[in-house]
Amino acid sequence: QVQLVESGGGLVQAGGSLRPPCAASGRTFSMYAMGWSPQAPGKGREVVAAFSWSGGTTYYADFVLGRFTNSRDNAKKTVYLQMNTLKPEEKAVYSCAADTGSGPYNSGNSYRDWGQGTQVTVSS
Repeated sequence: QVQLVESGGGLVQAGGSLRPPCAASGRTFSMYAMGWSPQAPGKGREVVAAFSWSGGTTYYADFVLGRFTNSRDNAKKTVYLQMNTLKPEEKAVYSCAADTGSGPYNSGNSYRDWGQGTQVTVSS
């Protein structure tokens, strides 16, 4: 099991950017697939960005492709979600998730461990 702590959320204007980090504990962090999911009222755990533990497989939802970029630093046990050109409807608590399985990485059901999330608010 891995513990995940997100930070770096905040209030930005539409079109702005944020890059929240997700810090993980655990000795085998490099073996975890990691994903990001915006949690909004009435919505399930939709994964918008993810990659396999090796980084060989990446996933982005169509509506964030070209605007969001997932990255990881295994030495720091941290993943980052660079979010550019944010939209007001993307207001949510953004949580990161981890799992040692083989996916599918675009499904929230594939992840066992979840962080509490960081609030992202986008003003119009």
